[in-house]
Amino acid sequence: MAYFTPATLAFLGELRENNDRHWFARNKERYERDARDPARRFISDFGQHLSRIAPHVVADPRRSMFRIHRDTRFSRDKSPYKTHVGIHFFHEKGKAAASVPGFYLHIQPGESFAAAGIWHPDPQSLAKIRETIARRPPDWLRLKKSKLPIEGGSLKRPPRGFAADHPLIDDLKRTDFVTSVRLSDKEVCGPKFLRHFSDTCRTMSPLVEFVAKSLRLAW
Repeated sequence: MAYFTPATLAFLGELRENNDRHWFARNKERYERDARDPARRFISDFGQHLSRIAPHVVADPRRSMFRIHRDTRFSRDKSPYKTHVGIHFFHEKGKAAASVPGFYLHIQPGESFAAAGIWHPDPQSLAKIRETIARRPPDWLRLKKSKLPIEGGSLKRPPRGFAADHPLIDDLKRTDFVTSVRLSDKEVCGPKFLRHFSDTCRTMSPLVEFVAKSLRLAW
């Protein structure tokens, strides 16, 4: 069963070229039919797979899908709509995505990807992750040996409380702990995409597990 289709990507591509409220109002039915509703079905059906990968990470059709509307209050870009479908599966204890780890699915023509970990964690969560890396280096080194690429921002200077010559200082400087896998349009629109995404999440799950345990969250 295919959830996302060429019609999904076509709508998002046209939205990018016509990012205004009048165009969206005329094409709202397309958005609901080709993007919103397939995403909700995907979230619902992925729940049973997710429960076998990370039982305490949530797939909720009401909360997992990001709104299509952009928050333009503090942005120079006043385009009213996002030109992608964003879906976040986050830990059940999280009230905000920045405080807990999870998995993410990004659907955009030619730029789709799956990701996992924690992006822009709040200061308290970031401090706990760094403390775990410093206190239990074998756990962190075991994760790094799994060859998962760790991505995201880093500080230029050592964070407060850590020496510049710490053997793991490059990791302690990190401000994000995420990994990602690119997805082709063919994969996204294929009938086996649910299984493919599930397998990808399973591969990335060691990072989510490490972050969850660092934050004393159930795994």
